[in-house]
Amino acid sequence: MSTTDTPIDPGHPARYWHLLDDGRIECDLCPRTCRLHEGQRAACFVRQMVDGQMVLTTWGRSSGFCIDPIEKKPLNHFYPGSSVLSFGTAGCNLACKFCQNWDISKSRDMDRLMDTATPEAIANAAEHYGCRSVAFTYNDPVIFAEYAIDTAAVCHERGIQTVAVTAGYVHGEGRRDFFAAMDAANVDLKAFSEEFYFKLTGAHLAPVLDTLVWLRHETDVWVEITTLLIPGENDRDEEIQALSAWVMREMGPDTPLHFTAFHPDFKLGDHPPTPLATVRRARRIGLDAGLRYVYTGNVHDPEGSTTLCPGCAAPVIVRDGYDIRAYALDAHGHCSACGQVIAGRFGLFDKPFGSRRIPVFIGAHAP
Repeated sequence: MSTTDTPIDPGHPARYWHLLDDGRIECDLCPRTCRLHEGQRAACFVRQMVDGQMVLTTWGRSSGFCIDPIEKKPLNHFYPGSSVLSFGTAGCNLACKFCQNWDISKSRDMDRLMDTATPEAIANAAEHYGCRSVAFTYNDPVIFAEYAIDTAAVCHERGIQTVAVTAGYVHGEGRRDFFAAMDAANVDLKAFSEEFYFKLTGAHLAPVLDTLVWLRHETDVWVEITTLLIPGENDRDEEIQALSAWVMREMGPDTPLHFTAFHPDFKLGDHPPTPLATVRRARRIGLDAGLRYVYTGNVHDPEGSTTLCPGCAAPVIVRDGYDIRAYALDAHGHCSACGQVIAGRFGLFDKPFGSRRIPVFIGAHAP
């Protein structure tokens, strides 16, 4: 696949900023509210003051494209069995010491890491490869909101759905515009304590909770939540109970919650991996809190990956990792055994995409 349409602009005009009295500009996109002098970059690294205005330096530039199973995002209730064209850019507005994609999110070498692709080229590729959706992922897409919004608009013209994998650290007009362009989101609720957020992410908990509540009550975006359990940091029963109770109370029992296992990486290489028993225990706590769909991830646990009908307890989607082994729902998400509606967005398929991960090339480096 290649692109012959809109040229890439290395300094694409950005939105969500205003001019200060002292000549600096202030970014309005996320709670960091970075204030920049001429030539200075924001904490995310990709938003910069150039000639008195803010530009997005990663518009049209990507760290790479892959076709994934939608379950890898993870989204278990958004067209299960389908494929998604996934990509990200570089930079991040959080500073997670446990980042699993740190080579992308912490990258400062833009030209070496990134291929070029316009929104039209991305939509063309998704259509060509039969992907039901496009996911903005790998690094947090809120920092390249303009690029994601422009891409989503073209995708929607082709009937292609859009997915955000995000930490939810965004507010104001940017939050409204960004999620208006999304059909589904998986939001990383990294912990349920301000101490964890401040110490291990350099951010704060409250804005993330605000985003989740806003998504639930003010939008039609399908939302699932993921919490990465890190031994000794956020895996205490009391914190998992508080998190699960909050999701139940504020998001409702039909919101899928994924507890995933940590693997030592980046600045937390001295922490042990999360035991299987920990994620299984967290799943039980979530179910006991009244949540209907609680999953385990980053571990081999078919029971924790399977979707059960809340009406008759029949397994309606049996998964082994990212593979679907059995599917007992109709096109509208009704349980084949009792007719109960399963919350989510569903459709029928001839064959699930499976656990494959297929790199694809778009733009300047396409074969």
